[in-house]
Amino acid sequence: MDVAEIMTRILVLNVLRYFVAAGIAFLIFYVIFKKQWAFWKIQPKFPKTSDYQREIVFSTLTIAIFVGVAATIYATPLRAYTLYYENISDMGWGYWFLSILAMIVLHDTYFYWVHRMMHHPKLYRWVHLTHHRSTNPSPWAAYSFHPLEAVVEATIIFLIVFLIPYHRSALLSFLVFMITYNVYGHLGYELYPKGFNKTRIGKWFNTSVNHNQHHKHFHGNYGLYFLFWDRWFGTLRNDYDQAYKESDDKRLGLVKDS
Repeated sequence: MDVAEIMTRILVLNVLRYFVAAGIAFLIFYVIFKKQWAFWKIQPKFPKTSDYQREIVFSTLTIAIFVGVAATIYATPLRAYTLYYENISDMGWGYWFLSILAMIVLHDTYFYWVHRMMHHPKLYRWVHLTHHRSTNPSPWAAYSFHPLEAVVEATIIFLIVFLIPYHRSALLSFLVFMITYNVYGHLGYELYPKGFNKTRIGKWFNTSVNHNQHHKHFHGNYGLYFLFWDRWFGTLRNDYDQAYKESDDKRLGLVKDS
């Protein structure tokens, strides 16, 4: 496979991941069922059209950077140093699933710490402010990063391919999971069931309510997929459980936003 073909495949994969995942979520929650489900929205108001446009423009820039980072690995001699293996049978299906879990845990850990770092006053204005212009995020905000932050976010791929033996289908599965959960985090609607945040398992999972709070208040709730690091290091917002309960009440029709 020549460099041009590799680049084309990487580009198509990244474009499709973002626009299909974010587009389907936006179409369902912000177009087709906008009026019927408006009572359920975490923040009652909807973003402006200019907000959607800004999010898409910066997300498109992010995709270009993601493509460049991936090309640096797969279209250069660096590819020979990755831990890629050709056949699933080489490691077995058990390891195939385990490798995806390892990618998710590694990414969650990486994201939490670089995310907290980007909230440092000396970095926030120059790196992370672009993403936080979406104080009431939509699915299109999933990749709405400043180019410098996009580089930081893309670096996780280097860690994965050089630290975890992986099959291409496992990496692709992780990438699909990544964008899907990212879109859910910025959806503006909670999809987990009533009281999930207080269950034995649910208290460790990040939710759309949790990340929406982060966008609304700017501080706390730094996790991506899980809440381990937020709970262990005291960065989970004290009002998270109350915010989740308020979301539950709206979904159950117990309260209505005026």
